[in-house]
Amino acid sequence: MSKAPAESMRESDVYEGAPHPRLARTLIGHGAAEAELLEGYRSGRLAHAWLIGGPEGIGKATFAWRFARFILANPDPAARAVRDARNLDVDPGHPAARQVAALGHPDLALLRRNWDAKNKKYFTQIAAGDVRAAVEVFHKHSGMGGWRICLVDCAEDLNLQGANALLKMIEEPPARSLFLIVAHRPGQALATLRSRCRKLSLAMLSPDEISQAVRALGEPWSAIAPAELTAAARQANGSVREALKRLDPETIAVRALIDATIAQLPQADFRAVHKLADAVAGRGEGDAFEALMNAIYDWLSARLRVEASGRARQALGDLWDKTRAATREVDALNLDKKLHVLAVFAEFAATARVAPL
Repeated sequence: MSKAPAESMRESDVYEGAPHPRLARTLIGHGAAEAELLEGYRSGRLAHAWLIGGPEGIGKATFAWRFARFILANPDPAARAVRDARNLDVDPGHPAARQVAALGHPDLALLRRNWDAKNKKYFTQIAAGDVRAAVEVFHKHSGMGGWRICLVDCAEDLNLQGANALLKMIEEPPARSLFLIVAHRPGQALATLRSRCRKLSLAMLSPDEISQAVRALGEPWSAIAPAELTAAARQANGSVREALKRLDPETIAVRALIDATIAQLPQADFRAVHKLADAVAGRGEGDAFEALMNAIYDWLSARLRVEASGRARQALGDLWDKTRAATREVDALNLDKKLHVLAVFAEFAATARVAPL
């Protein structure tokens, strides 16, 4: 199902085989958050920078694109169309909606990891040069006479220089500027960037909402057998993206191996770890490697939420910092991912021998 697109169509902020979030007509769940932004816009008291947080795959990007499209289509918050709106829906035939869908709106900048055609992969980070090029839109007069918007997907991909370049613009924005920053793990965003943004946390979706969202993606997802879809939705931890991975034949076997190995943490059967490392470290297995690292971070987060011991919390926090730093280095320097996976699990096992995890 996840057939790779042509290079000219490469987009790092989409699950391969599914439509891009900017093309979504409906928003599943998050009605309260949608109402909050709509009311803020109507009242004229809308914060100019938003950090939209929550687990990956729950609709944060769809939500951000929906709000950007609404404001570009309705630049006057006092207009009757805004006063009468029940939600942030915009007719797909509206000129602004068509421009957004084609990434052709002159007042909209998108920040995401770009495709590296030379090395046939996505860049690992959003660099300062990418940010400066994107925010040029704020140095010009609005092309359509309304708002200028920058959508970032996602905050974790900004390197330090990129985050600081974005922060500079957020600190001194021109009038009618809006920054919508998607963050899978808001706590990892630059502290000064977090402090300049209004936080909006989106909740995980229910299994029924996940099933509804998958059906809304169209073929081939809408043709999945109901029982199979229901099972995947129940196991998806509130994330549509996780459900898609569990439904995609190309990822099912690796996902099962990840789940089985993570379930053994902090100890692990190193025969299984070696098998897992081989599975996620091969050429073209970037999604599998990312899925493994996200599963590790999720395990650490879950343990931190329930762990009361100060010693254990310190050990878990240290593991998080070490794993995150090492993973960033592997991505940035294109180091051996198999050795990295083996080292991460060895570090977990070594920590568990001296601290209660």
